[in-house]
Amino acid sequence: MPVAISGGSRIRNNTPAENAYNALMQSSNNIAKRQLSISTGKRINAASDDVAGYITARSLTARNGSLKSALQSVGDAKNVTAITQDALDNVNSLLTTIKDAAATASSAALGTDEKVALAKGAYRMAQQVQTVVDSTVFGGKQLLDGTFSGDWSIGFMANNTILTIGVDLTTNNTDFNTSFYDGSGNFQSTNSFDIKSIKDIGAANFAGVSGLNLKDLNSVSSDGSGGLGVFSTENIKTTIQSLTFALNNINKVASYVGGIDNRLTSQDDLLRSQITNYNAAISRIEDADMATEQLELVKAQFLQTSSITSLAQANNNPSTFMQLFR
Repeated sequence: MPVAISGGSRIRNNTPAENAYNALMQSSNNIAKRQLSISTGKRINAASDDVAGYITARSLTARNGSLKSALQSVGDAKNVTAITQDALDNVNSLLTTIKDAAATASSAALGTDEKVALAKGAYRMAQQVQTVVDSTVFGGKQLLDGTFSGDWSIGFMANNTILTIGVDLTTNNTDFNTSFYDGSGNFQSTNSFDIKSIKDIGAANFAGVSGLNLKDLNSVSSDGSGGLGVFSTENIKTTIQSLTFALNNINKVASYVGGIDNRLTSQDDLLRSQITNYNAAISRIEDADMATEQLELVKAQFLQTSSITSLAQANNNPSTFMQLFR
């Protein structure tokens, strides 16, 4: 700290002028620092401003960047689940329409022509099921053909280990827990479901139900060549049961995807809260308090003006002693 030393009439040093000059430099440096903080909005502009705070702020900023990347990844995963759920809802709606047609065809009040018309209309819905499955795509990959799976980064541990969640729509995913027809007139429960069985409506086990081939709807006729087939009196009960189990299987897959979507939504909320909290922590450490900086700047400017005045006065002191030689 400066000490008030006059030096009297000695000529080796003008100590008062040096003190005033040093004070001027300090206030000028302080002004420059305050102006920089106000200009950048940051209290820490270099590591020398706060060594510990600099390390903490930079570490939090780096982690926050990783969390933002994870948030983007969660958003992509939610896109997959949303597209898949929407497609399965469409398939559900179409199968419900087909089942309703079969239920209507079971009525003895309907004639053959009416039943054939219902079957043909139902087949058009089955064709639309095929279209829905074929057009359910994300990132150039089919979602409902039994091959899609992906791991998505949803967060990071303290040691930067990546936390992931998997979206598994592959064949024989044991989490589907669906039902199948055993070919003996009975429907059994299983813990796996060949999801690709909804990709081909002509498969003999559509939606995991053995013997259910939606193309058979197009074979229903009244000319005696194919007969009423799946809409015949002896087959209509099995047709309705098969469609019911197919709907149930598809709904279970949709439920599985919905559970993943709920978890992703929770993670999305968590990441947004964490990012906000990290931003607040970084701000408290790194950002300048503008009110305080402005007050310090005014103080430093006042001291600068005072130092300039004192320096001018100190530089005039030698002229006083020169009068002794006159």
